[in-house]
Parts: sequence; C-alpha cells; structure tokens
Amino acid sequence: MEPSIKGAMALVKQASGPLSPHLETYISSLVEEQYSVISVRTKAWHTVAFDAWLSVRSIHLKELSDTHIDQFHQRCYQPRSDCFNEPRCHEVAEIRQLLRYLREHKLCEPAKSARPPTNDIVNDFNQFLLNDRGLAVNTVRSYCSNAKDFLIYHFGTDLVELSILSAKDIISFVRAKAPHIRPRTLKQVISGLRAFLRYAAYRGEISSSLVSAVPAVASWSTKPSLPRAIDPSHASALINSCNLNTPVGLRDRAILLLLARLGLRGGEVITLVLEDIDWGAGNLKIHGKNGCECLMPMPADVGEAIAAYLQHGRQHSPDRHVFLRMRAPIRGMIHGSDAVGAIVSNALIRAGINTPHKGSHQFRHALAVNMLQKGASIPEIGDMLRHRSATSTSIYARIDISALRGLAIPWPGRKS
Repeated sequence: MEPSIKGAMALVKQASGPLSPHLETYISSLVEEQYSVISVRTKAWHTVAFDAWLSVRSIHLKELSDTHIDQFHQRCYQPRSDCFNEPRCHEVAEIRQLLRYLREHKLCEPAKSARPPTNDIVNDFNQFLLNDRGLAVNTVRSYCSNAKDFLIYHFGTDLVELSILSAKDIISFVRAKAPHIRPRTLKQVISGLRAFLRYAAYRGEISSSLVSAVPAVASWSTKPSLPRAIDPSHASALINSCNLNTPVGLRDRAILLLLARLGLRGGEVITLVLEDIDWGAGNLKIHGKNGCECLMPMPADVGEAIAAYLQHGRQHSPDRHVFLRMRAPIRGMIHGSDAVGAIVSNALIRAGINTPHKGSHQFRHALAVNMLQKGASIPEIGDMLRHRSATSTSIYARIDISALRGLAIPWPGRKS
C-alpha cells in the first residue's frame, strides 16, 4: 500500500497505550513541519510500537524517560525476511523526537540530568549577557564556554565559591591555557574571563579589583592581517551559480545578494523576518549586534531576488523568518549557527572557486574595499557596515595604498 498521511493517521488511531491521546496531534505537527509522507509514516509506525510496549509494561506517560527508549530499542525483535537494511536504525532518534515533543508540551516529566554546580552560574551569566548586555549569540557562547572552563579548572564538580578566588587563581588558569592555544585564541579566553569576573563583581561575589588581575596577552605582529575580501569576479560567479529553477537556488541567490550588496552579517540574514521588509519604501530593518536595529535601503536586484524567492521558492510555514530551511522541519535557520556560511561554502564548490576563506564575512569586507576604492570615506564605510567604533572601520585604511603614500615621510638624505 502506498504511504499516505491518512494511513499514518489511521495507524496512530489504533493505538491504545499511554501515548494514544496525543499521537494524532503529534502526527499533525509533523505534517505542519512538512516532513515527507514516507517520513511521517515511518515515525507513526515506530511511535505506535513504542506505545504498545509501554502499555504492556504499565508505564504511565508521566513516568516516561530516556531510559525507557533505550530499553525499548534493546527488546527482542525479529525483522521481516525481506528487510535488507539494518533494522530499526532510525528508531531511537524518532522516539526521542516524540519525547521532545511531549516535554515541550509538558505532557511528561522534563529530562533529569546531573547538573554540576558550575552550570547554574554559567546559565545565569548567559542570560545576563543576552538580556542585559545584548551581546551577539556567538559572543555569549564564547564567553560562557571560557567561564565554564575557568570554574571547572578551580572547582571541578564541587560547590562553587567565587568569594575564595584570588589573583593567583586567575593567573594560574591563564598560564595553564597559554601553552596549548595560539595568542589570538588566548586573547578571546582573556576577554571571556574578564567579562565573567565583571559579572561576578556586579553580583557582589568578588572584589572588582580581581578584574584587573587578569593578565594581558602580548601578540605583536609587524604585518597585521588585512581584511579578507572576496574578489568581485568570484562574488559574481557565486551569485550566478544559483539555479533559479529550484527553491534552493532562489533562496541562496537572495542571501548572497544581501551579503554582497548590503554587507550583512550571517546572523543578520538569519534574523530577518517578513515584517522587516517595507516594500513600499524599499527598506529593510536590520537586527544588528547588541540589539541595535537600523533601516537600510534595499537595492533593486536584492528586492527582486527576495520577491522571487518568496513567490516561487519559500515553502508555506507559520514561521515568520524570511529564509527557511529546505529540509523538515521547515522553519527559520537556527540563530547563532553558521547556516549562511554553509550556503557560501556550497556556492564556492558549485562555482568551482577555491578561495582561502569560505565564510560569509568576506562579502562584507569586499563591500568595504569596493566603497574605499570608489572614494568613500572611512566614516561612510563605518555607517554602511553599522560599526559602533571607528576603530573597527580603520582596518580598511591600510588597503588604500595610494592615499597612504601621501603620508609617507621621505627617507633622510634622499630627494622626496
């Protein structure tokens, strides 16, 4: 019999165990997330089998845990004689997906895990950085990771007592880290450690003087790295490599144009929602770093590419993000992920271009370099890139060699 959604619904209606009252709504949620018919049918089959197993063992819904999934998977099982693939290879993953659904809807107990004492402090620090400081998700993730390493280094799994920390403890942690990582990475560790200590001082758990005990990292360089800009011809090749006859091609072309024409960060592309597009005024509302928002003009080719994607490539979904995943569950890309960077990397492979840098930020650098070459000032470039500090934009001054020649001092004894 050909798999169908009706067949999956009929299958779960036959269930009579502890999961049966919620299986129809679960299957409906899979349909809304646009899983394929075969995938829905398979998930329904495994779900009904799990429900029957729970019923035989008189396990109630409130008692359900991950341990029951492992026990279910280890049961005696006789595969069909015509089954050539590894039997039940996706069974655990699909039952765990059901369990996540039940927990999200508070139908069973949340996952129980032995959380070390450090986790509570790091979670509070995470919320402080996100909600009070408004830092970018990637920055918060880096700071929290460094803070957790610091706490585990000193306290392990014991109770965390920040009040007993001293300058010697902080310096010993940095010294232990230094031999194993590059100076640039160590600087990031130092930044995260300082941020955490400032937070601890804000909470009154340590003295603010401990923040100044964090040592600085010396990493001199006679040749500071230049911005990593993609070549304009390569950028055009990537945009033209998108197949406009497919939804993926329409989406990727719109994203690449946003990167190339407006210099958006990958996270700013991911967070765009449908309400951010003002078609009448031709503007886009950009959600930048630190919670900053600004309006940017939408070039004609960018608007046409987004409109083509929305009309012919974007799948129907209640999710309001402009750009959606192409595989189920159909929803916006995860904020903080490198989904846009992956799109750029795939475009480079598709166009047959081998560049030293694969991420999306190279388009942002290319826009700044192009503006500089056409006579734009450093403040104008900073406004376009939405830099809060002129220092962030000043790196592009090193590219304008012709302008820098005018600042060169003649060598003594030579004619200028």
